[in-house]
Amino acid sequence: MASRNRLVRNVLTTASRTARRGQTDRALLQARGIHATPSRRTDGVFRGLTDDRLPTPWIEAFRAQQSGKGTGSDDALPRERDMSPKKMSDSYHRVVLPLGQDPWLSDTYINSSGHIRLGTIFMDLDALSGIIVYKHTGPGVTTVTAALDRITIAHPLTEICDLEYSGQVTYASGRSSLEITCKVAKARPEGEPSKPEDVLLTCTFTMVALDSSTRKPVNVPRLEYTTPEEEKIFKTGEAKSLAKKEALKTSLLQTEPNDAESALVHKMWLQQVQYHDPNDDLRKPANVVPMAKTQLSTAAIMQPQYRNRHQTMIFGGYHLKQTFELAFCCAANFGHARPTFVSADPCTFRNPVPDGSQPQQQDANKPVTRVHVRVDSKVRDVQHGNAKPTGQFNYTFTVPRDIKVLPHTYQEFMMYIDARRRVRLGDVQLQQEQTESPAKKRQLADDASVTE
Repeated sequence: MASRNRLVRNVLTTASRTARRGQTDRALLQARGIHATPSRRTDGVFRGLTDDRLPTPWIEAFRAQQSGKGTGSDDALPRERDMSPKKMSDSYHRVVLPLGQDPWLSDTYINSSGHIRLGTIFMDLDALSGIIVYKHTGPGVTTVTAALDRITIAHPLTEICDLEYSGQVTYASGRSSLEITCKVAKARPEGEPSKPEDVLLTCTFTMVALDSSTRKPVNVPRLEYTTPEEEKIFKTGEAKSLAKKEALKTSLLQTEPNDAESALVHKMWLQQVQYHDPNDDLRKPANVVPMAKTQLSTAAIMQPQYRNRHQTMIFGGYHLKQTFELAFCCAANFGHARPTFVSADPCTFRNPVPDGSQPQQQDANKPVTRVHVRVDSKVRDVQHGNAKPTGQFNYTFTVPRDIKVLPHTYQEFMMYIDARRRVRLGDVQLQQEQTESPAKKRQLADDASVTE
């Protein structure tokens, strides 16, 4: 008993010394003007991204679900909803991520190369969109991320500084879906608005409102614009919504490849025949990689800490981060070099499959290949029953090599054609944006010259 008491005293003394040492370390950091918060373990979601809804502990939500009483979520409570039109400013939300002030945050937001970890930024932005959409819909509905329409890098994220997250609802017709546009910018002092040159990346999410009990789509308040600039933003969102519906009609699941695409498939097939013809001297170049050899896959158990506000569903931002980092690994494995992220194209919330890559040249001495990576995610229960598709994610990177991917099966050819379409559509959208904003076009040109 005496030895046990001594052990307890030793443990308590050690804990006390550790606590005092931690307090001393924090005091020293604060004396240097550094505000350290070692207890801030975010796993990607910054604690400042909170709303006024009361959280529910997982065990309570689990017990409520098991007893057939719902999830225990605040959104499950029946209430009369306010359906009056909303303004864009009603849903505006802004928060500053103090990366420059708080070095402890770097444990989550900085990778081993000293760069900002984009996957965690994307995770934060999905959380931000959830706060924004709740401001617009009000309580009484469940909102889920239906799609990530596009992420575009305006400037490289090379500086470790405070970042400003902001966004608002930019399109809502009154039906169940809404468009939320978010941006990340270098944070300026409090009260000083960000400037166009501060913007680092922009992204657009599509969220859908569901009835909390039936999980069926429900209408949301219509968005009203009050200025010419807001009208332009609203009309752009409306045009994108219509374009997505038209794109579904011409997808490869609905129609066969067009004449030019069919000719390309035939040409690539003829190349394969030549590579394997013993009577032909042509052999597959070393920089041509079969598509099947570029595949990577991973599996992870979804734990309660990865849930969203509705308690029993996985947080879409966590899903987005996992798929992005898998795509990054796939592009790196394919190009044998560190990839540079370019954009994320329409991603809907099925194992990863990389497809088309098209060589580009920055100059005569620097070959660069654009690599499009498709990630398919599935969910399978612990009994290993049937796997259900949960999403398809499309990311574009560049790698500093001249390298090509070669499809072999019909399925791989269709994935190649689909990726080719996505990349070309992204090019058209970028050109349109640059045409609409001459100043932005000049800035992008300046950035490209510095990068080269």
